[in-house]
Amino acid sequence: MDLTGRVAIVTGAGRGLGFAYASALAAAGAAVVVNDADAGAAAGAVAQIAGSGGKAVAEPGAVGPSAVADRLVERAVAEYGRLDALVTNAGVLRDRMLWRMSDDEFDTVVDVHLRGTFTCVRSAVRHLRDQGEGGRIVVVGSPAGQRGNVGQTNYSAAKAGIVAMARTWSMECARAGITVNAVIPVAATAMTATMPAFAEHVEAWQKDRTPLPDWLRAAEGFGTPEDAAGLVVYLASAESAAVTGQAIGIGGDRLSLWAHPEEVTVSYRDGGWSADAIAATWATTHGGNPRSVGLRMPVPPA
Repeated sequence: MDLTGRVAIVTGAGRGLGFAYASALAAAGAAVVVNDADAGAAAGAVAQIAGSGGKAVAEPGAVGPSAVADRLVERAVAEYGRLDALVTNAGVLRDRMLWRMSDDEFDTVVDVHLRGTFTCVRSAVRHLRDQGEGGRIVVVGSPAGQRGNVGQTNYSAAKAGIVAMARTWSMECARAGITVNAVIPVAATAMTATMPAFAEHVEAWQKDRTPLPDWLRAAEGFGTPEDAAGLVVYLASAESAAVTGQAIGIGGDRLSLWAHPEEVTVSYRDGGWSADAIAATWATTHGGNPRSVGLRMPVPPA
């Protein structure tokens, strides 16, 4: 995959998945603007990319405010003369059960994930439309946003909103030749290290790069950050021009396409539905096909 001559912005790229995305884009030939709330992490990422022969500059700042989003686009254009792709990866966690979650914990996560995605994509699309050569927008969702997860009211809501925005933007941006897709990664990161089912394997991989077990990579689709980077490179390329409005899962040895919400069962009743009428038929119609919720935790083979 050759991205020579293309310019990409990656938010939250100082470490973890964001760094893997930025490194892979640079290895494919793209010039990358590396963003991170931690200026030292952004500078370190740029040094590693440059050390591997890639082109990158650091533009630190916590995403959310419009000014930060505008600055990222301005830096890409000032440094490399254009913009071709944006990857919105930046995120934080403030996990807490619903009845214990504070306003600040809710607002912080929504501001970084949801508002940060909105402001960065808005700034990028404004420039891409003026540039007139199409473009690629890759936003980052989560299985928690697709299915919900205990203790993650704020995170699940924000990630679900990101995918919903991607669907809307794919329609709004189609005429300008700008594709918009959501990546749903599952990987060994600081975030997944907090989950008991993954913690042991993430810690071993982070400590000395102990390979993740085959059952986890294949059956559970759980891998390293680098395992998720190929999808981002593909979605930033010319080869993905026909792919837009999709939520695509990636992790370990698994590549998947997430279904969009749709009606599963439908019933009709002349004159409409009273509460009594719904109660009388629910168990034998819609109630017989309930949808599951929550993330399925990995179970090691016996």
